[in-house]
Parts: sequence; C-alpha cells; structure tokens
Amino acid sequence: MVLLSLILLPILLLLLYFIVRPRPVTIPIKNRHVFITGGSSGIGLALAHQAASQGARVSLLARSLNKLQEAKESIRRSSGLDVSIFSADVRDYDAVQKAVNDAGPIDVLVVNQGVFVPQELDKQGLDEIKFMIDVNLMGSFNVIKAALPLMKERKDRLPASISLISSQAGQVGIYGYTAYSASKFGLRGLAEALQQEVIADNIHVSVVYPPDTDTPGFEKENEVRPELTKLLAGSSGSMKADEVAKKALDGIKSGSFTVPCNFEGHMLAIATAGLSPERSFLMAFIEVASVGVLRLVGLFFQWNWYQTIENWHAKKNSKFAIIDLSIYTQE
Repeated sequence: MVLLSLILLPILLLLLYFIVRPRPVTIPIKNRHVFITGGSSGIGLALAHQAASQGARVSLLARSLNKLQEAKESIRRSSGLDVSIFSADVRDYDAVQKAVNDAGPIDVLVVNQGVFVPQELDKQGLDEIKFMIDVNLMGSFNVIKAALPLMKERKDRLPASISLISSQAGQVGIYGYTAYSASKFGLRGLAEALQQEVIADNIHVSVVYPPDTDTPGFEKENEVRPELTKLLAGSSGSMKADEVAKKALDGIKSGSFTVPCNFEGHMLAIATAGLSPERSFLMAFIEVASVGVLRLVGLFFQWNWYQTIENWHAKKNSKFAIIDLSIYTQE
C-alpha cells in the first residue's frame, strides 16, 4: 500500500501541474492604477495605504466625501502620495460609471464596499435585507460593469485584476447572518463566472474571505449581534484591518482566486473549494488529499454549532418556564 502511494503521488502531482487553470500569474502593483470602493475606512483604507506604499496610483470611492478627504490626507501623510477620491453610492450605476470614467483606466479593481446588519430573518425588515443585497451584491455588479470596458481596453496589456472582498460568512452560513451570507455567497458565483469571461483579456479575479475584522463597522455590528450569533461566530477571533489588507494584497498580486486571511480561512477554503479555479498545483494537491478529512472536521463543527443552538433554546425555554411558574404561584 505504501509502495502504491509512493508511485501514485508523483503521477497525481504531475497531472495536477498540467490541468490546473488558470495558469499562475503575477499582478504588478507599482505604477498601476488601483481603484478601491469602500476605500474611506477599514479594510479599504488599509489596502489603499499598502498599495500607495508599493508605488500604485490609488483612487478611492465611497459615499462620504468628508471621510474620503480624511482618508486622502492620511495617505498623503504616510506615503507622501496624493490619491484621487470619488463620492458615489455603489447602488447608483450612473454615479459609479461617471466616477470610473473620471478616474481613467483601472489596472487593479478592488470591490470592497459592504454593509452588515446581523439579525434573524423573521425579525429583520425587508428594507434591511434589500439594503445589504443592493450594496454588497448589486453594488459589486455596478462597479465591475462600469469598470470592465476600460479595463479591457487598457494599453499596457499587463495582467490586470478584479478582486471582491467577501467574508468567511460567504463560505459558511451562520445564525443571524441570513441576508448577509446570501449577499456574500453571491460574490463567489459572480467571480467564478466572471473569471471565465475575462481570462482572454488577461484579467484575473480574486475573492478575499476576511474573518471578523476590527473596523468601525465591526464595532457597530457587535452592538446588535444576536446572542446566539456571538456564541457561534465569536470563537474564530478577529484580525486587524492592516493584517487583512496585507493578506488581500498578497493574494491579488499572486492572482489567487481564493484568498483566505487566517488559519480558519485556509481550512474553509480547502473544505469549500468545489469547482473554484486553482492556479497552484501544490494547493490543488492539498485540496485533493485533505478534502475527506476536512469534511469530517466540518461535520464536527456543525455538530458543535447545533448543540450550542439546542442548548441555548433549552436554557431559554427553561427560563421562561420558571418565570411563568413564578407568576402562577404569586396568583
């Protein structure tokens, strides 16, 4: 059995070397135009700082002009470089198209905008659900559709990139993330199909999957998270925006389709690889070799989550029963 494995291993590696697609690529950043939506704070601003420090010409798009001006000034202080800013709502295609045209041809597009209001589906208003889908998913369509024509017509023909900042909630659904997960899961389908459409134009698509990230938005989210969401999602820990930005930019430059940001993210990426593109034959080998084991690990995680949910509801029902009994006794 060991001898057979030793014979099959190099055959599998050789096979994967020839079949992985798209082929490996390097996306240059220096002296390229990097356009970042949601760039006035959080991961987007951290990405802008890092891209500028590597010699990129940076443009930022966000809704708040005041925050954009603050971001512009902070980048100027840290790198000595000026950036272009554009105030627009990604839900407004015409406004996005005007900003993109004013900015000029884009080499690296980072679709980073996102909103999140955690809540159980039966308690969440349809206006909040629509808001998340419109910003997170439809806004991404608007930005990419506006940018694509000029990206395809770029003169240098060097490899270009479109990256979408998703979330680990775009890899696995969690209690209280019903609408948010739907909006982030959609980005993967968008990216997989888009990569096939733009590969002939030497445009390479990445999807970044950050965990909880210490940003102003995350602080607000924590204030309204359902209790069960905190129990289930809180165990994975959080990252700093600068750390996520570095992982994201490294993944973009290497042309990786799937860009995880921490250990849990790597495990999720392997467990949910499915039919996603993979450029690295070594990574493809790890996926092939470990998918069965990680499926078992995933089932243990699901068991733990459902046990937590069951225990929480049992505790809640027991508490209400005690309250009802107390009221009955007093009567």
